Amino acid sequence: MKKEKCPKCIPQPPPVPEQAKHGGEAPGPQPGTLWLSPNSMRLWTAPMLAALERGNEGRKWHTLIDKVWSPRTLRLALETVAAKAGAPGLDGQTTEAVAKRADEEIAVIERLLRESRYEPRAVRRVWIDKPGGKEKRPLGIPTVRDRIVRTAMLAILEPIFERDFAENSYGFRPGRSARQAVDQVRQWLDEGELWVVDADLKGYFDSIPQDQLLAKVREKVADGRVLELLEKFLRQGVMESCKGWQPTESGTPQGAVISPLLANIYLDPLDHLMSKKADARWCATRTTSSSCVAAKPKPRRLWPRCAPGWSKPD
Repeated sequence: MKKEKCPKCIPQPPPVPEQAKHGGEAPGPQPGTLWLSPNSMRLWTAPMLAALERGNEGRKWHTLIDKVWSPRTLRLALETVAAKAGAPGLDGQTTEAVAKRADEEIAVIERLLRESRYEPRAVRRVWIDKPGGKEKRPLGIPTVRDRIVRTAMLAILEPIFERDFAENSYGFRPGRSARQAVDQVRQWLDEGELWVVDADLKGYFDSIPQDQLLAKVREKVADGRVLELLEKFLRQGVMESCKGWQPTESGTPQGAVISPLLANIYLDPLDHLMSKKADARWCATRTTSSSCVAAKPKPRRLWPRCAPGWSKPD
């Protein structure tokens, strides 16, 4: 029989600033409201949230690695990964097996992170059918241990960047969804906008320049050990049947829970730049690496020449 936890023993989230919201509390985001994912809400302390709310006075965030290796963070990450299940990675370890020895696994991960000896395993790559077509797309399956560490990193890093993301960016964000992006476009059409342009970035997650992405992360994070760990994940490589190990010299980690956050970080300057255009309205979904522009006159030049790291698409 499964042993139920006593309600008093379940960790409770700390008090948070009035404007901080739990992802999923309301049907849509409100301008100026900070939304947090469930894991971030439980792990971020009141002083950290207060610093986040006031913008940390323009300074970068230091000493974050101890929040990542905290047993409480790792346990929550392990429970999150186990709940999602999924196939095993290269080491063959299943989520069920890891969950059964949770205390041992958490202790090992904590020690490796503390000693700066954590080394991600290559991602197991398989090919699956694309919906609605005959083409196939690659799917990356990390090891369960790597999933735990990435989930822990996401819970600590996400609020730092979430605070300043563009208001009309909806993809992969707490309390936001592609449905809300569609509703926003419909509202603009009701207000008299006549043209809607849907743009899709082919192979976006696989083509992000890693050096530029890391530079964007460094603008807010100064903890060298967190940056080093993130770089290891970016360059861990993939293992494919009959092809062996292949380096990942561009893009974000395949199948990684942290990849959508990294994708949003890289495109955030473009979102802000397009949001300032006077002759069009910009709505980014990122669920399929796509964005939408709504405008009254027919758009003549949608792609901004000064967007960092971007050139006009073919």
